[in-house]
Amino acid sequence: MLGSLAADVAAFGVLGLLIGSFLNVLIHRLPRMLEAAWADDCAEQAGREPEERAPYNLLRPGSRCPHCGHQIRWYENIPVVSYLVLRGRCSECRTPISPRYPAVELITAGLFAFAALHHGLTPAGLAWAAFASLLIAQFFIDFDTQLLPDDLNYLILWGGLVASLTHLTTVPIASAVWGAVFGYLSLWIVYQVHHLLTGKQGMGHGDFKLLAGLGAWFGADYLVALILLSSVVGSIIGGTLLVIGRVAHRDIPIPFGPFLAGAGLVAMAFGPGRLEQAVPFAFPFAHLVR
Repeated sequence: MLGSLAADVAAFGVLGLLIGSFLNVLIHRLPRMLEAAWADDCAEQAGREPEERAPYNLLRPGSRCPHCGHQIRWYENIPVVSYLVLRGRCSECRTPISPRYPAVELITAGLFAFAALHHGLTPAGLAWAAFASLLIAQFFIDFDTQLLPDDLNYLILWGGLVASLTHLTTVPIASAVWGAVFGYLSLWIVYQVHHLLTGKQGMGHGDFKLLAGLGAWFGADYLVALILLSSVVGSIIGGTLLVIGRVAHRDIPIPFGPFLAGAGLVAMAFGPGRLEQAVPFAFPFAHLVR
């Protein structure tokens, strides 16, 4: 039994490394793909021909060094291993490669292994692994660009509802639906009040949709806990950025999406029930949605 579980965890971990490598591509390319699509839409609305450009998607062109254009060979693209063998540098120009690439791969592998540990090689395990992958992508895309692509937010939202409906999660479908509704409305109301008082936009609409997606995965009774967790995650990220000098003063905006995505991953790690036992005051409305 233990041997079978260990094999499942190892298999999911390896799969996570491969998915993490793909997430690095997604994180880098999806915002640029969206910007190109928006530019084409604007050109069409203005009655102009869209700009001709070389194919650019998640598959083409092949991975290259951004500094020298060196085509990355398959054996230079093995998750984590190639980074260690190359000592974190391009094999051609020796320019340093960001350590975030192997970090994303290792984080994804760890979360996949965690999903296997708690759910095994089952549809539920795959569902939670997919959920973690989407949150990792949203975390880094928003951190880099202050964008939360609707394509990924909708996958999180509909994935949570389908997972509830098919019993891949323990959240009743009514709680998942109300979690999505209240998740969206809670941040929408905060946004409207802030805009009314200051005339400024305090957050993007993608944040509403992301919390709606988290509400679908965890249920309406988790929303207060998720918001509290996002505050904790935000404090950790903000403090870390201040320490390393990435934020020079308080006027530089820090996106809220990474805080929400981090809260979702923490809630996944705790699992249903354990977070409620740890911080029961964060579930004041649990009896109303069960």
